[in-house]
Amino acid sequence: MSETKIKFELEKQNKNSVRYKEVPKDGMPPILGSIYVQKWYAGNSKYLEVTVNKVE
Repeated sequence: MSETKIKFELEKQNKNSVRYKEVPKDGMPPILGSIYVQKWYAGNSKYLEVTVNKVE
């Protein structure tokens, strides 16, 4: 199993959700791009980290 941690920073707030854009590692293209997280969970967080497991 391969595990990757992806960092995101706040991009835009909508009515009920927050959009975060991926901060790619140097020289690498984005893996997920942008993600939407519900406001009740995101709160005032300017940064998020998501762990992705690739199951083979």
